[in-house]
Amino acid sequence: MPASISLNNLSWSAPDGSPLFTDIDLTFGPERTGIVGRNGIGKSTLLRLISGKLAPTSGHVSASGTWAAMRQEVLEHPGETVADILGVGQALDLLERADRGAATVDDMAEADWTLPVRVEAALARCDLRVDPSTPLATLSGGQRTRAALAALTFAEPDFLLLDEPTNNLDQAGRRSVIEMLRTWPGGAIVVSHDRALLEEMDAIVELTSLGASRYGGNYSAFRAMKEAELAAAEQALAHAGKTHDETARRARQAAERKARKDSVGRKARASGSQPKVLLDYEKGRAEASGGANMRLREARREAADEALAAAREKVEVLTPLRMDIAYTGLPAGKTVLMLDRVSGGYDPGQPVIRDLSLTVAGPERIVLAGPNGSGKTTLLKLITGQLRPMCGEAQVAVRWALLDQHVGFLSSERTLRENFLALHPEASAEEAHAALARFGFRADDARRQAGKLSGGERLRAGLACVLGGPRPPQLLILDEPTNHLDLAGLDALEAALAAYDGAILAVSHDQTFVQSLGPDRVVTLEA
Repeated sequence: MPASISLNNLSWSAPDGSPLFTDIDLTFGPERTGIVGRNGIGKSTLLRLISGKLAPTSGHVSASGTWAAMRQEVLEHPGETVADILGVGQALDLLERADRGAATVDDMAEADWTLPVRVEAALARCDLRVDPSTPLATLSGGQRTRAALAALTFAEPDFLLLDEPTNNLDQAGRRSVIEMLRTWPGGAIVVSHDRALLEEMDAIVELTSLGASRYGGNYSAFRAMKEAELAAAEQALAHAGKTHDETARRARQAAERKARKDSVGRKARASGSQPKVLLDYEKGRAEASGGANMRLREARREAADEALAAAREKVEVLTPLRMDIAYTGLPAGKTVLMLDRVSGGYDPGQPVIRDLSLTVAGPERIVLAGPNGSGKTTLLKLITGQLRPMCGEAQVAVRWALLDQHVGFLSSERTLRENFLALHPEASAEEAHAALARFGFRADDARRQAGKLSGGERLRAGLACVLGGPRPPQLLILDEPTNHLDLAGLDALEAALAAYDGAILAVSHDQTFVQSLGPDRVVTLEA
């Protein structure tokens, strides 16, 4: 029987009691399933519930077969060797002692002579060409991610559980993850916003405030079905609106008819033209009939209100997020940025950037490319003044803003409105609320503390604070802006940048994002 993971009536609530999701029923088979949804909706929490790291509030998770989850601590606390995280450090030590003739008879009985070949195959599958004895501390962030993937696949479990496996990887690393999943014979549950990776999925599960929905096919098929859903939801909303208006119109007409009948009855009673007993009977019958009709109209009105609210909620969930940016007024021929024979880095003896000259004029869009360690982020720090060049000159000639994946300029203690006003002291509180609303932070969202936002929400808030003001920067510098954005945020960012008339200098390994940016030039740095 094929391995499977089933979620039955699964619910989970935060420590404060607020429910994150309720009564989820899903089954995962030996296929590759992508988990998508807006930031904060509970994707990573769902993965932790599946892996047993969290206990559900109600319901249960059942699994047949084995699973393995990527060890995130490999990325955060690299205090081991590659062999250690594969779980074969002692076994390889035993083989090494055997080669030296220092192994005991008992050691020789336990020796696994196929181990080196299997370790080499696991590392090669994740495009990591290092000796198993290599300390993790000496590896780059991308190499550590590949080591974590190798450890994940080494035991050949029935299911892989992956949470944003391509974050912080360069193009080669992303390709290795895609190739590993493409050839993986078992099941995989992958939380990701990497659209190239999601194209490799056999199914997509979307988490929304309405629950969990499963879609067969890859990301392109998912997008097509979502567009069809939105069209159907908009049609349903229009129908619900008409029904609501028609119900209200009929209720008004019934109220007007009753008012006219009551007026006729009062006049007849005042004139004394009919016996009082007959008038009292007619009044009682009218009140009984009127009460029943009123209850029926009220029930119909409540049903129409509920149908309209449900239709509006579904459209709101399905409607893409929009980010509107004001006009920068950057002239076509104006020099935006000039680098003249710049060298720099952290080691005076070995500068990462050497003798680089670059001029950006007008609303050019330039992408800085290169593998991890080639100096892309270092170059951005030289341009923005965070690092002083060892030689040469770096000059930015227009208003500029830097947005990195951590959005460091946002104060975690301040609310979004306070952060906006700190950057735009000339703006009013009403203008701050309006700007934040254009980037999806509506009403009381403006009073949320920046430190309590998810990674994707924080980047969107940074975009709102930088680009939502009355005078947006004429040069926008982006350092891996898509790393923590959800799919809705990615679509919104790409749409916003498509309408942005300023210059852009971007570092990104997300090729789908780079293609949407439509760069005029790609400057490649060598490692």
